[in-house]
Amino acid sequence: MAEIEAKPVAPPVSEAWRKTEVARDPQRLHPMNFIDALFTDQSELHGDRSFGDDAAMYAGMARFGDDDVLVLCNRKGRTTKERMQFRFGSPEPEGYRKALRAMKIAEKFGRPVFSFLDLAGAYPGLGAEERGQGEAIARNLIEMSRLRVPTITVITGEGGSGGALALAVADRVLMMENAIYSVISPEGCASIMWKDAAKRQAAADALKYTAPDVSRMGCVDDVIAEPPGGVQANPERALEHIRGCLKHHFTDLKSQSMEELLERRYQKFRNIAQFYTTAKTTA
Repeated sequence: MAEIEAKPVAPPVSEAWRKTEVARDPQRLHPMNFIDALFTDQSELHGDRSFGDDAAMYAGMARFGDDDVLVLCNRKGRTTKERMQFRFGSPEPEGYRKALRAMKIAEKFGRPVFSFLDLAGAYPGLGAEERGQGEAIARNLIEMSRLRVPTITVITGEGGSGGALALAVADRVLMMENAIYSVISPEGCASIMWKDAAKRQAAADALKYTAPDVSRMGCVDDVIAEPPGGVQANPERALEHIRGCLKHHFTDLKSQSMEELLERRYQKFRNIAQFYTTAKTTA
């Protein structure tokens, strides 16, 4: 009698990897979908006044209720043509410079800034490096930290590395329940740590990048609940949740003086990921 060959049993899917798959679901709402649903009277801004206009970065004046605001996000695209045009949602230096130019205009006219992010990281191409990708991101970090208007960022899917942080030095950083926020993708981490991208699930567990983990570390200020199955399962209900959360935080920020906002923003980012050691007590 022929022996039956036992099939290898797939390891159970961890909670971190499950959320990663939900965050990356092709049917998940993109940042531009949130902006179109939550903001009215949009007027897009173009170009960085230096090199060109990065289509992967959207910047536009809009209205949130009765308030004039600036909205920013990275575009990802649905069709193959759009994804190629937007480089799967990864901006180049001119995209970050366009965002900064828009933020400085908003600051001049007292318009609060809302940014929505779902990007794995800035574009890693040779041209982007030649045109100063690192400097563009660093400049945004500096300028956002002292921008004299209220700022709110929402991580809607993936929030990866400096590419996301360049638009996330905000008074309030909000994160969708099934989003992830990390210094590197799990595949990139696995390739560095174990020389094997297939160990991405182990990397996802080690990175602690899910909303509860990131919230405990103080990197985000609030976690926005999603319907069962994620945003993509019930977009209308998800939009209700995010609209209510944005109104709550925006109202609170408007009640504070600009000096209070700047000081609290500074202290928040100074205190992220601080660790303290205490003397060991003897019995």
